[in-house]
Amino acid sequence: MRTFDAVIPYLKKSYGRIAGGLVMLILVDIVQLVTPWVMQQAIDRIQERTIDSRGLLLMALVIFMLAIAVMVLRYFWRVLIIGNSFMIEKNLRQDFYDHLMQLSQNFFNTRKVGDLMAYATNDLNSVRMMFGMGLIAAMDIVLMTIASFSFMGSIDLRLTALAVIPMPILTITISVFGKKMHKSFYRVQTSFATLTGAIQESISGIRIVKAFVQEKSELEKVDKVSWDFVKENINMAKIAGFFHPFQGLIISLSMIITLYFGGRATIRGDITIGQFIAFFQYLGMLVWPMVAIGWIVDMYQRGTASLKRLNEIFEVEPEINDKEADLSIKSLQGNIEIRDLTFRYAKNLPLVFDHISTSVEQGKTLAVVGPTGCGKTTLIELIVRIYEPPRGSILVDGHMVHRIPLQVLRRDIVLVPQDIFLFSDSIANNIRLGAPDVPIEAVYEAAKKAEIYDEIMEFEDKFETVIGERGVTLSGGQKQRVAIARALLTNPEVLILDDALSAVDTKTERYILQNLVEDRKGKTNIIIAHRISSIQHADHIIVLSDAQIIEHGTHQELITRGGLYSDLYEKQRIRARLEGEEL
Repeated sequence: MRTFDAVIPYLKKSYGRIAGGLVMLILVDIVQLVTPWVMQQAIDRIQERTIDSRGLLLMALVIFMLAIAVMVLRYFWRVLIIGNSFMIEKNLRQDFYDHLMQLSQNFFNTRKVGDLMAYATNDLNSVRMMFGMGLIAAMDIVLMTIASFSFMGSIDLRLTALAVIPMPILTITISVFGKKMHKSFYRVQTSFATLTGAIQESISGIRIVKAFVQEKSELEKVDKVSWDFVKENINMAKIAGFFHPFQGLIISLSMIITLYFGGRATIRGDITIGQFIAFFQYLGMLVWPMVAIGWIVDMYQRGTASLKRLNEIFEVEPEINDKEADLSIKSLQGNIEIRDLTFRYAKNLPLVFDHISTSVEQGKTLAVVGPTGCGKTTLIELIVRIYEPPRGSILVDGHMVHRIPLQVLRRDIVLVPQDIFLFSDSIANNIRLGAPDVPIEAVYEAAKKAEIYDEIMEFEDKFETVIGERGVTLSGGQKQRVAIARALLTNPEVLILDDALSAVDTKTERYILQNLVEDRKGKTNIIIAHRISSIQHADHIIVLSDAQIIEHGTHQELITRGGLYSDLYEKQRIRARLEGEEL
C-alpha cells in the first residue's frame, strides 16, 4: 500500500470543505498582499504632500477594514480545514478500530496494547496535523511565495534578485534534513509505542508486581524504555535544532541584503520610501513561507511516518472473515460435530489436536476435561472461530463453520472464557453487554440464575454499582458469576463455560448447575472444567491428553474404566473429603 492510500477516501469525502477552506485562504492572502500596497500609497503621498487629513483617515480605515476581512476569512478557513482534519482523524480512528475488531487472535498475540494505543493516538494526531495546518501551510507557501515575488519584482526586479540569493541554500537544506527527520520521527513513534506498552502492562499487573516485590525491577524496565524514548526525541531535537535556526540565518541574510541595497536604491531615488517599506513588508510575507517550509517538512515527515505505521496495520488481512458465509443461515439449533480435527498454532509448533472427533446433539451437555495445556480452551475457540479451524473439521447443524456468518455463529454460540473481562461500568451494563435493550427485570433474573443477585443487592448502589477496570473491585467468583449472568441473558442456543466456575465454592457451583439444567432445557451446553463436580451431570464427557481424545463416555462409565478421568476423580474426592466438602 502506498503511503497516502489509506487517507485518500477520507479526502474525497471532504472535498467540499477542503475546497471552501482553500478559497477562504486565497482570499486572506489576497487581502494581506493588498495591505502593503495601500501602506505604500499612503507613505508616498505623505512624502509628496499630496494627501490631507481626510485622505489619510480614509487610508487608515481601508487598512483597518482589510485587517477585519483577514480576521473573518481566517476564522472560516480554520473552521473548514482544521475542523475537517479532526473529522479525518475521527473517521480514520473509527476505521482503524473497526479493522482491529476483524483481526484474528493471532494478530493480538503478537502485539502489545500500548503499541496499538500509540497508533490510535499519537500517529493519528500526526496525520491530523499534516492534513490540517500542514495543508494550510503548503497552500500558503505556494500562494504567498508567487505573489510576494511578483509584488517585489514590480517594485525593483534587481533588488528582488539580490534578496533571494540565499534561498537555494535553504532548498538544499530542506532536502537533506527532511529525510533525516522522517527516519528520526519514525523511530520516535516506535519508541513511544514501546514506552506506552511497558507502562500499560506494568499498571495492569500492579498487584502481581507488588505481590512479588518487583517494584524496583518494573521501575528499571520502564526507566530503560523511557530513556530510549528520550534519546530518540533528543536526536530529533538536534536535527530540528540545527534546521530551524539555519532557516532563520538564511532569512536574516535576505533581510540584510535588502536593507543595504534597498536603502541605497532609496537614497539614489530609484525607489520611493513607500516602495522600500512595501518591499520590506513583502519580504516579511516571504519569510512566513520560508519558515513554513521547515514547519511543513516537519509535519509532512511526521505525518507520512505515522501513515506508514498505520498502513502496516491496515495491510494485515483478517484471517477470519465471512467470504464463504451462506447468508441464508439466520440461526443455529446447536448440533455440533468435530470431525477428524488436526490443528497446530503454527507450522513450527507441535500439534494441539491430532485427528480427533466428537459431537454433541442439540439439548445435550458435553464436558471436556484434561491436564493443563491439553487444548481444552483451544477446542472451543476453534468452534467459535477465534482461531480458524481446518476446512470441514467443525460443523454446526451440518454446516461447516466457515459457511456460517460470524454474527450468527457468535450470537448463537456464547462463550464464557476462563479469563473474565468486565468493563469499568455498572454491573447492570456489564450483564447487558450482549443484550443492551433488555429491561432491568431480565438482568435481575439472569443474576439470580448465576447466583450473584443477593450479593449485588448488598452493594450500596446495587446493580448500578460501577466496578473498576476489568472488574477489579469484585472477587474472582463474583466476576465469574457476572460473566455467566451476561451469557444467560442472551439465551444462546449453545452455551460454553470454559472453566467459568473455578473460583466459585462447590455449594454455589451446585446451585448454578441446577439452575442451568432447569433454564436450558433443549439447549446445548459445553463445559470445560478441572473440577469433576462441575461436569458429573454431563451427557457425554471427553478426556483430552497428548493431542488425542484418550477417553470418552458418561461420568459413571469413565469412573468404572479406571483411566485418567478416574484418577482425577479419586484425587479430587480425597481432597474434598479432607476439606469437609462433597464432590
